[in-house]
Order: sequence, then structure tokens, then C-alpha cells
Amino acid sequence: MAAGKGDWYTPLGGRYGSRAAGLTDAVSDRKRYAISGVILAGGRSTRLGRDKAFLQLNGRPLIERIVATTAQVTEEVIIVTNDIEAYEGLNARLVTDFYPGKGALGGIFSGLRAASGQHALVVACDMPFLNVSLLRYMAELSPDYDIVIPRLGKLTEPLHAIYSQVCLPAIENQLNRENLRIASFFTEFRVRYVGREEIEDFDPDHLSFFNINNQSDLARAREIWHRQESQVPSRES
Repeated sequence: MAAGKGDWYTPLGGRYGSRAAGLTDAVSDRKRYAISGVILAGGRSTRLGRDKAFLQLNGRPLIERIVATTAQVTEEVIIVTNDIEAYEGLNARLVTDFYPGKGALGGIFSGLRAASGQHALVVACDMPFLNVSLLRYMAELSPDYDIVIPRLGKLTEPLHAIYSQVCLPAIENQLNRENLRIASFFTEFRVRYVGREEIEDFDPDHLSFFNINNQSDLARAREIWHRQESQVPSRES
């Protein structure tokens, strides 16, 4: 069932080790991989009263930021949404849920099914601090596995993960059985868990997995953004 290496995978340069060695190479900053990027756009949030994807962070909608970040790693970007009109004009391919009303698992299936690449990086639309270096590290690992997913202790990040299309039949079977727990199908496949030390080589504060669910999260995201901006040296310095 597992996918092997093929011509679809075209990284520049050599494989990383188990840690971050090699990412300082200038070429690594330009790496893109023949995988697809899938952004799950869930629509209106009841706690925020609006679509999270269009929340403003530093004057820019979240979805624009996430599309731009994902595009630095993948060959194409797909947005899974049931409101196509709202997302027109973005530099992404738009697809609707193949199985509407099936939550995040249904979105993963729809995006993975539409992907041109054999693997797809799946992220949510409300994750403002995706780390390009961590995503590239995960992409580098993906040819040898069906799932590449971060894990901190017992917690995994299924909406910051890479899935192979060989997972599609198992996901569809779950959807048909109304089992929407994402991790239920993992035991059937080769899973590469990206552990704490690996994550912290790129993202010591784990901000990659920060998502916005309410006004408090939005306020915190803006604080983090302003703190990061204040730490960037000015051109005059």
C-alpha cells in the first residue's frame, strides 16, 4: 500500500539528517517540493462570528498569509471550501468538499483527492505562524512514508501533516462509517512522527501549531506578530 519514491519528488540538494543540519545552506531557502499544499477553510466560526480565514493580521487576511507560506514549499496550493466565491482571486485552486459535513477528515480527503502530487501537505486556514523550514523538513521526509506528522508528547498535529494518496481508500472507508477521528487510519500506514527535538530545531516555541479559535487567540496572535516584527532588524541598523 505504501508509496515509493518516484519522479514526482524533486528536491534540490541532499537529504537532511534527523535534525536541522543543512538548512543554513542558501539553496534550502529556495526549495520547493513536488507535493501539493492543501488548506482547509472551514467557513464561519461561531465563536468569532466570521470566517476565520479572513481575519486580519497586520492588515492582511490570514488566508493570504497561509497561501503565501504554503506556496514556498509546494508546487500547487489547493483550498478546500464550500464558499468558492469568497476565495476567488487567491493564488490557489479551489475545491469543494467531496463529502460535505464530514469535518476536518472530509476536508483532508477532498484536498488529497484533488492533489496533483502523490503527497499533500495539509494545514488549517487559521494557523498564522507556519514555519517554512519545518514544513520543508517534513517534505524532505515524505517520500519514505505515507504520513509525516508532528508529535509533542502524546499529542499529534493532524492539520499540520503530510499525507500520501495511498491513504485515500482508508479515509473514505472511515467517512462512510461516520468515524471522523483523523488518527484512526494511521495504523494501516507508514507513519513518520516528527518529534519534539526535531520541531524545536526550527520552531522552539511551537508557534507552527498555534491556531485562532476565539477573540483571545486573535489578540494573542497580534501580540506575537508585533513582537516578532519588533525583533526584525531595521534596514538602517
